[in-house]
Amino acid sequence: MTRRAAGLMLGLVIFAAALAVEAQQGERVYRLAVLRPGPPQPHLVKALVDGLRELGYVEGRNLVIEYRSAEGRVERFPELAAELVRLGPDIIIPLSTAAALAAKQATTTIPIVMVSPGEPVAAGLVASLARPGGNLTGLTLEITPETSAKQLQLLTEIVPQLQRVAVLANPTYAPNVARWTETQRAARSLEVTLVSAEVRAAAGIEGAFASMRRERVRGVLVLGDPLVFTFRREIADLAAKNRLPSVSPYREGADAGGLIAYGASSTHVFRRLGAYVDKILKGTRPGDLPIEQPTRFELVINLKTARALGLTIPQSVLNQADDLIQ
Repeated sequence: MTRRAAGLMLGLVIFAAALAVEAQQGERVYRLAVLRPGPPQPHLVKALVDGLRELGYVEGRNLVIEYRSAEGRVERFPELAAELVRLGPDIIIPLSTAAALAAKQATTTIPIVMVSPGEPVAAGLVASLARPGGNLTGLTLEITPETSAKQLQLLTEIVPQLQRVAVLANPTYAPNVARWTETQRAARSLEVTLVSAEVRAAAGIEGAFASMRRERVRGVLVLGDPLVFTFRREIADLAAKNRLPSVSPYREGADAGGLIAYGASSTHVFRRLGAYVDKILKGTRPGDLPIEQPTRFELVINLKTARALGLTIPQSVLNQADDLIQ
C-alpha cells in the first residue's frame, strides 16, 4: 500500500469512528480538515484547539480534526486538498496562501476557513476583504508592507551604526514585492543599504548566508513566507553562526534563536479561527464573513541571543517589548 493510500485509509477510519460515536451518543460530531504547509506547530495547534473548546467543540466528544501536511512541498497541495474533499469534512482549514488556493480549486461547496500570511485579494483568493464571496473566508497574518519598515527601524535602533542589511526573501512569494518596496523606502530614510539575499527553496538558505558574508552585511531582515517560517531554526542558526542580528515577522523566529521578531500574533489569530468555524457550523455563509486582519501585534526580543552577539538592547526598545526570551 502506498503512503498516500495509507493516509487516506487512516482518514476514512477516523471519520468512520466519529460516525459511530455520533450514532451512539446522539450528538452531532463535526469534522474539520486542516491542510498545513509543513510540520505541526504545537503551540498553534493548541491555540486552535483551545479556541474551539471555548465555544463548545471538544475533540473526542463532538469534534474530529483531520490533518494533512505538504511537508514543505507546495506542489503537493492540490492532491492533499482533493484527498480532504473526498473525506467530506464540514470545514477545510488551509494554513497558507498556497494551501487556500488549492482548497478553493478542489471544492466550491465545502466551507473554507483559511489563515493566510499574505494579502488574500492580491493572491486571488477573494474578491474583497469585506465580502469575500463564494465558500472561502478566514483570517490573515498580513498587516501592511509598512511592517517590514518597522522591523528595519527596530534593527537600526539595536545595532550601533548599522549600514548594510541583508533582506532574506523568497522572490516568488507575491506579498514580498510590496514589502521589498516599502523596506527600500524605509532604508533610504534610515540611511541603510539593503542587500537582496534571495531564497527559493530550503537548499538555498546556506547559499543566501554565504552571499551575506561576501557582501559584509551586519544584520538580516527576514521577509515572511511559509518557506522561511518552516525553516526558521535553520535561519536562526546560520544567523548566529555568522554573528548576524536578525529580525523576523514571526515570534517563532525569535523563539528559534533570532534576535527580535515583530508582527501579528499568530497564536491570537489561530485562536480566533474557532469563532469563524462556530459561525459557519451554525449556518453563516463563508462568503458573508469578512476576512479578519490582525488586531494584536507583538515585539519579542531574545536576550540570550543579544548577549551572544554582544549587543545591549536599548531601554527604549525594551519598553516596547511584549515578551523577553531570557
